[in-house]
Amino acid sequence: MAKSFTLCYLLLFILPASMAATAVTQSKVTDNPADKLVAAINENRTAHKDSSLFDNPGLACLALQYIKAYQGDCGAVGGSDAKKPPESQFAEEFAPNCGVKASTLARITGRFLGCQTKYIHAPEAFSEILIRNQKSLDILYSKNHTEVGAAVTGTDGGSPYFWCVLFSNGKSNSTFAFEGGVAKPTKPGCYSGANDVCSGAHDWSQVSVMLLFTASVLIAMGFAFPL
Repeated sequence: MAKSFTLCYLLLFILPASMAATAVTQSKVTDNPADKLVAAINENRTAHKDSSLFDNPGLACLALQYIKAYQGDCGAVGGSDAKKPPESQFAEEFAPNCGVKASTLARITGRFLGCQTKYIHAPEAFSEILIRNQKSLDILYSKNHTEVGAAVTGTDGGSPYFWCVLFSNGKSNSTFAFEGGVAKPTKPGCYSGANDVCSGAHDWSQVSVMLLFTASVLIAMGFAFPL
């Protein structure tokens, strides 16, 4: 009787809890923070009486490649030891990795890059990490920009977390164009404008949930069918 009660408890309470955790995890993974970062930028520009910018997925994919060029070195972002990838990498490496035609690259008119070990949501990342001083505001409100692309990595529960925004003065219908006109998925990470909920963050917490579920089932089977 006690064993039957334990089996019922495991199936009725632990399994639903595992499924609920999976649902929460899936919601986090499929919520594209890069799109929200672009939304925060455009909201602030229009509030400042500046025009909103076209969210170009090709440019956003380059922003994701820009992040990956740091190879997870958060210490190379900002401060006296700040580094940045050479401009030649845009045509030689970033564009091919994204499937963007090198002939359609346009001038980069500004960029934001931030990194830290703690994940925060896009609006907070925008206001607390990317906008730091008057120079940041000058970049944000520049009238030279016509396009924007944003990327985020680390959304899979790992750190460090990078946020990158690239601005350009290109034409929205002809610059940073994908080969075949289709956005190329690049993993891990998310980039804006690709009509994709998230371009690839793999969530290890899903694995943890599945392990919990598997362990629960095995325990239940052990009580139901003792050796």
